[in-house]
Amino acid sequence: MPPCDILLINARLADGRQGMAIAVHATRIAAILPPGAALPEADAVHDLAGDLVLPALVDGHMHLDKTLFGLPWMPHQAQPFRMSRIETDQNLLLNLPLNTETRAGGLIRHCVSQGTGHIRTHVDITPAFGLKGLEGVLAARDAHAHMATVQIVAFPQAGVMRAQGTAALLEDAVRDGADLVGGIDPSEIDRDARGHLDTVFAIAERQGVGIDIHLHEPGELGLYSVQEICARTTAQGMQGQVTISHGFCLGGIAESKQKAAAELMAESGVALVSHGAGGATLPPLFLLAEAGVRVFCGNDDVRDTWSPYGSGDMLERGCIIGWRSDVRYDSQLEQVYDMCAGTGAAVLGIAEHGVDAGKEANFYTIPAETMAEAIGMHPARNLVFFRGRLVARNGAVF
Repeated sequence: MPPCDILLINARLADGRQGMAIAVHATRIAAILPPGAALPEADAVHDLAGDLVLPALVDGHMHLDKTLFGLPWMPHQAQPFRMSRIETDQNLLLNLPLNTETRAGGLIRHCVSQGTGHIRTHVDITPAFGLKGLEGVLAARDAHAHMATVQIVAFPQAGVMRAQGTAALLEDAVRDGADLVGGIDPSEIDRDARGHLDTVFAIAERQGVGIDIHLHEPGELGLYSVQEICARTTAQGMQGQVTISHGFCLGGIAESKQKAAAELMAESGVALVSHGAGGATLPPLFLLAEAGVRVFCGNDDVRDTWSPYGSGDMLERGCIIGWRSDVRYDSQLEQVYDMCAGTGAAVLGIAEHGVDAGKEANFYTIPAETMAEAIGMHPARNLVFFRGRLVARNGAVF
């Protein structure tokens, strides 16, 4: 075998094989070799001593622009309802001592140190902020392109119809580099579901981008929004390009309606991303997945203006979601892992996700025996690789 750049020996794989060697050349996994095989020469050799090698984690829902990461501790200031949090953002975010690029970059590096290779972040696009938050996150994305991908959703946090000028700003944001257009609670925030969805889907069609809509609306109100989103997705031929974030309503309706909604979402190709919010109903993630809905996960707020909680660790997030779902068997925990990695990668369009020969070398090593243990115990990550480059070791990024 020809020489390689990096050779990992004594590796454990997710399928249970042990004592394996992984050869990395340039940005890809060149080969996976069994015990006793002839090993190539390498510029760098890492003895994993039995560590498990797992594919990069995917954080499918984050708010890099809102984080307070890197600042001294700031007590939470908003009242416990959504509009107060929106107003608090407008008062705080423009006056922080660290700019958006610095705060977002710090959180990206922290996530990378814990094995995350791909992030989808929402960035507030409002009349109060204009495109300032987007500019900061774009700069942070560019500065960290060697260690993670960052996909950006232009997010109308304050609404679309109720906030004059937002629609034009959303379109400007997509032209300036946002990858998707967002939405939020068409009935509850805007009180104009038709106008909201007409606007968001029209921008997506004109700009040729996908959609990711925050849906906090409860019960039947939220279910109506789910149905409308699915209908428009099908009508515009956008199957596979639309995501519902949160979808709390799906956890607060009768099981028969959950099943019908799951079938509708699967037929229309609408995905769901969840962060397992502690103060809201949890959608029936496994029922949705069984019906064919692409279900993935994200951290959402990580120590920011909306929440003092969050470590940015997708394995810890998977543990929280598994605990809330009361899953106990290894097969279920492995499914949770896929929600935190493989399915998220598919939704984000990461084509070569996984630890296999020929795929991009985006993976990390962890002192665990199985995926189930990685979720249940979420121990610290030892080595993190992105596109064939060692980017973090024992919590420190390079």
